[in-house]
Amino acid sequence: MSNKALWERVCITDPKAVKPITGKQYQGNSPKPYWVVERLTEEFGPCGIGWGFTIINQCMERLAENEVLHVAHLRFWYVLSGVRGELEQIGQTKAVYEKSKGGLMIDEDAPKKSVTDALVKCASYIGFAGDIFAGRWDDSKYVAIARDHYDNKPTPAEEEQRLAWIAEQKAAIAAAKTAGELKRIMESAIKTTQEMRDQDAEDQLREAALAKAQTAKPKTTEGETA
Repeated sequence: MSNKALWERVCITDPKAVKPITGKQYQGNSPKPYWVVERLTEEFGPCGIGWGFTIINQCMERLAENEVLHVAHLRFWYVLSGVRGELEQIGQTKAVYEKSKGGLMIDEDAPKKSVTDALVKCASYIGFAGDIFAGRWDDSKYVAIARDHYDNKPTPAEEEQRLAWIAEQKAAIAAAKTAGELKRIMESAIKTTQEMRDQDAEDQLREAALAKAQTAKPKTTEGETA
């Protein structure tokens, strides 16, 4: 499987889940946090089983007389193909600051926002909403591509059918008795994945074929070379 197989599955952000950055000294876009949570669940399973996080530390830091920053240190984990991965990030939010019209603003939700900030950053390191963090969302042509991607996203039934087809092809690969048979199965399967533009399926089938070749070299039939 390609090192970027997961990345390529999750890097495109649904335009409906993109919001402009507000209240900052810079402009841009960010993914809606709960959409990221939903995508994590789609890929890894329920929170606490296939993925999750631990708050390592959190604190309040005074930046100025009327300015306090909340900082959260978060450790994020996930399970991919039976392997557990971990990474850490920092999230921060102004908990106390002076409003433009005078007076102090106290944000009681600052701790929650800091944790959410850190979680989204962690998810971005493995590709979630990667197009936004890579700056591609500033290109209107790319946004149109992303919108088309989600407008044409397979239904759950279609995705179930796709996974069943992949499983069927893997079984055929595993059962191949000759090099020629394996080659014919792969040529037909790869042609189909390329027509569907399904790089993930192609990577999975190539990996299955490689495993087959390494564990048991198919026997040749008469007149056939391995």
